[in-house]
Amino acid sequence: MELEIPEEIAVGITDVGKRTAWNELASDEYALPTEIWREVVVRRQRYKTVRAKLANGEINDINDLITYNLDICKFGQEVIESCEGPELLRAFWKAITQVTILDPTCGSGAFLFAALNILESLYEACLDRMQVFLDEAEAISESRPSRRYDDFRRVLEHIAQHPNREYFVLKSIIINNLYGVDIMDEAIEICKLRLFLKMVAQIEDVRQIEPLPDIDFNIQAGNTLVGFATYQQVENAVTGKLDFDNTMERIKERAEDVEHLFEQFRKQQTELGGTVTSADKQALQHKLKALEDELNEYLAGEYGINPSKKTDYQHWLDSHKPFHWFIAFYGILKDGGFDAIIGNPPYVEYSKVKKRYTVMEYKTEKCGNLYPMSIERSFNLSKGTVGMIVQLPLVCTDRMIPAQSLFKTRNRKSWFANFDDRPGKLFDDLQHIRATIFLSTKEKDQNMAILYSTKYNRWFTEVRSILFEGIIYEDITDICVEGAFPKIADSIGRRVARKLKTAKQSVLSFKTGKYLCYFHNSPQYWIRTTDFVPYFWNEQDGEKISTHVKPLCLTTELDASIVAATLNSSLFYWWFLVLSNCRDLTLREVRSFPIGVDQIDDTMKQTLSELAADLMQDLRHHAQRKETNYKTTGRVVYDEFFPRHSKPIIDKIDRVLAQHYGFTDEELDFIINYDIKYRMGLGS
Repeated sequence: MELEIPEEIAVGITDVGKRTAWNELASDEYALPTEIWREVVVRRQRYKTVRAKLANGEINDINDLITYNLDICKFGQEVIESCEGPELLRAFWKAITQVTILDPTCGSGAFLFAALNILESLYEACLDRMQVFLDEAEAISESRPSRRYDDFRRVLEHIAQHPNREYFVLKSIIINNLYGVDIMDEAIEICKLRLFLKMVAQIEDVRQIEPLPDIDFNIQAGNTLVGFATYQQVENAVTGKLDFDNTMERIKERAEDVEHLFEQFRKQQTELGGTVTSADKQALQHKLKALEDELNEYLAGEYGINPSKKTDYQHWLDSHKPFHWFIAFYGILKDGGFDAIIGNPPYVEYSKVKKRYTVMEYKTEKCGNLYPMSIERSFNLSKGTVGMIVQLPLVCTDRMIPAQSLFKTRNRKSWFANFDDRPGKLFDDLQHIRATIFLSTKEKDQNMAILYSTKYNRWFTEVRSILFEGIIYEDITDICVEGAFPKIADSIGRRVARKLKTAKQSVLSFKTGKYLCYFHNSPQYWIRTTDFVPYFWNEQDGEKISTHVKPLCLTTELDASIVAATLNSSLFYWWFLVLSNCRDLTLREVRSFPIGVDQIDDTMKQTLSELAADLMQDLRHHAQRKETNYKTTGRVVYDEFFPRHSKPIIDKIDRVLAQHYGFTDEELDFIINYDIKYRMGLGS
């Protein structure tokens, strides 16, 4: 920001017609890696907007830091380091030492380790600030010891009883803050071992080693999706069998007894300085096991399993591995739930595990995958924020409508960051995964759901280290549609979406009519639609229509050419990225686009038809015939098209459509140049 943008670039900020060099790679002194000038301008404007909001006091809530993608960890540390009174420090210390963080599908603990690292820096900042307050008090009262800040002194004196401060901090976080569950026993053991090794690594002298904390009740094995999560679920199962002997009250009392023992067990390892004996642990395990066995029998009944039939019952236990959150974390759930739930739930089709175990009473079961059910379970276990990395279809497919409805409850505020897997991908060690990272938090005083989204983020590999810093969210609450949370991250995109949403739409069936056009159902950077059948031949079937090419039937030749022109437009490409899964073009996207053929005036129709003819000729001109081999069909010969060579014609189509929809020059420029760097191969 210290450098003035070159004049030839700056003039385009207020005059769209002068953006002649905006799509060129920017000079290194102005740009982040691979940035074109258009991106530099957007980033600088974003900076000015956010800085102005900070200066004007418009960012005044912790969730605003999410919305404007600010560094919450740094903010927290700076608040602690600069606090002038002890009250804020005490409140912060209480908050971070009591916060409960859960990964419900923790695996070997990667996400818990991330939480550990964040909390460690906050713990350290609080302890440093406590020492500053004590030093200042001592300096003022040189003649006699000061009794001010006795609570800070007790904390620091307690730390001194441990091998070192780093060990105490890690031990406290692991015992007080971190919780995890996973269906694999081996993963749980690895997770606990990694946490232990992290602590032991802080000890410099082997003689300083003290007994390692017991975290068997923090990190547990079981099936996150099977078992009683809440008091209400247990009550429904019990009362369904007529609760004549006040069973629920007895279960509740036993659960509270177990929770009391667990609290004592935890304090013996941290606050009280006592030692945990095997007898203490066995007593707790015995009571927990007895209560677990009783709930298992009730749950088995819900599944139609008779516990008295030992073989059937044991087989059900082994396959379903029920985990009863209600008793495992009774105190936390009684208090409303976990403060933060994080994770990377399994992306596994439910049909693949259904032979081993089944789930019950999930609204998201119809989604057909385990990760939506993990989200639903997490929402039931949380009183605060849930944040997870999941698959992109969560926000853009009809199949995920039951999961999308979870985010639409009136007291939720949610953010969705969306990522492609090409040209760069999020994780080097994983397969290509198109991902959404969501955060969703409960807002007590909020009477409607509020939804924010990013665009469909793409990047080159060298940008990944700064990828998250550049994320921009936009409020999409009022432009959502059934089956999709639009992937939009700017006010211009919102305006375009609103205009399309209010545009009149012709009802075209695309099933009847003798005039055809054809679209390829697997676009990457271009929508390929033709009024002719693209050449395709394979060794098995000979010449035929490729299975990736889908026909659209129109009643007139003019309608067919208008549809072909429109589907090739950058506007429709934008629409496709905003609402689809960004991999498969289906009739869902085609039918929902407000083409409005009947509302286009005759002059525009004729122009679009002529441009469609020019485009078809240009596509054929730049096409290349290619060959490849597949195991199933042998040699394959096909025509490959390169629409980027036809971009000038496509731009003319977009200018006509901009007139039809009433776009401003700024909105037209936005559409024509949307995703331009990747579509045209710039910046690579």
